Order: sequence, then structure tokens, then C-alpha cells
Amino acid sequence: MFGGPNRTVLVAGASGVIGRRLCRLLVEDGWSVVGMTRSEEKAKALAAMGVKPLVVDVFDAAKLKSAVVGAKPTIVVHMLTDLPPALAPAAMATARVRNTHIRDIGTRNLVAAAVAAGAQRMVAQSVCFAYAPGLMPYPEDRALNAGSIAGNDGVLARGVIALERQVMGAPLTGVVLRFGKFYGPETGLDAPPAGGPVHVDAAADAARRAVSRGKAGAYNIAEEDGAVLTSKARFDLDWRPGFRIG
Repeated sequence: MFGGPNRTVLVAGASGVIGRRLCRLLVEDGWSVVGMTRSEEKAKALAAMGVKPLVVDVFDAAKLKSAVVGAKPTIVVHMLTDLPPALAPAAMATARVRNTHIRDIGTRNLVAAAVAAGAQRMVAQSVCFAYAPGLMPYPEDRALNAGSIAGNDGVLARGVIALERQVMGAPLTGVVLRFGKFYGPETGLDAPPAGGPVHVDAAADAARRAVSRGKAGAYNIAEEDGAVLTSKARFDLDWRPGFRIG
């Protein structure tokens, strides 16, 4: 278990769809939650939830490091993304490029800040649909699609690989949650899509559990529909895909 006498967790991307749900669950669990966002307006909403807002841009490495060191978190959660609301198709081409940038450079800056702050653990959001093609369902030890170099798949794979290498290679306990395809409120999808879906509430619950449970490494977080295996998350995190926030 992590935290000890210092029950402070910093959530980067706290104002996002998963981040807000995660912050709510952590506050209910008794954590002191610092929520990082770039928006002053969103900071007000976080404060109303009982979260201490931290307004800083992940791409401003110096200010980020100073802010995270000042927050003194034991655990840092990386839920940063740069995607359009409900993954609007017309905006996804440029969004994929921005999201890859945040997974690479943003992750580098956040890892450096977490290490400087003395954090013991980092939990980071990844995806379970970037595996190299092969026999399904995919377990966590299946290689990622490093050979993909063209089109949308190449952009996705490069960003995911950069994020995971940095988090799991850092001098702390790095836990990567490979989320399935989101559905539920604010996603634009009411029903689970094919190919490893996960409800946003269940995804937030997995992150909540990974804050204090589980070993370093990757976990598939999805409903089992033949795409990926999730027995590792069920065993190590005691996670269940049917969780919903009441």
C-alpha cells in the first residue's frame, strides 16, 4: 500500500472526463487531492469538489516542476490527454498529433517533476488498442505496435510507446493502465463499442485502485469481449468492469 502518513495524490488532467470522476472517488476515500489543470475556470469546479486546484501547463517544465514539488505528492496520476469532446471525428486528425505530443513531451515533464517531488508512485493512462497484430485476446506482455509508422495507427503507437517507456522506466513505481474504448457520459457513446470497451466510471475506479494497489507494469482495463485479457487487473487491483458511480 502507498501513501503512509502523507495521503497526498496529484492528479494531472483532473478536469477531464476520467480525471473528475477519479478525483471524486479519491476525495471520498480520504485522500488529499491536488488537481492539475490549465484552466482557471475548471480550477473553480475542482475546488467545489474538495480538490486543491493547481493551475499549470505541463509543457512549461520549470513551472510544472516547481508546482509539483510544492504540492509534495506521494503519488502522481497522469490522466492528461488533448482530445475533442466525444472524440468528434472532424477534429480527431489534428487531435491525435496533439495527444501524441502530450504523451511524449508532457509525460517527460511530468515524470521529471514527480521524481523531483519525491513521489513514490505514478499511475498513467494508456490504451489497450495499440498492441501489435496477433492472436487475440491480447495479454499485457504482448508487444505494442512499434512497427506501425503510417497513418493514425502510427501516431497512436508512437505516443503510447513514448508514454509507457517513460513511466515504467522512471525511478519510482510506474503503473500503466491500458484503458479500453470509453463509453458512458460525455463520451458520445451510450453503449459499449466492440474491441475492448470500458465505461468511464469503471476506468476511474481502476485508477483509484491503482493509486494504492498493484505492481509496477501495465494492466489492461476493459470489458472482455475477445480483444484483451483483464485477469491481471481483476487479481492485482480487485477491479471489476461493472463498477458505476452512484
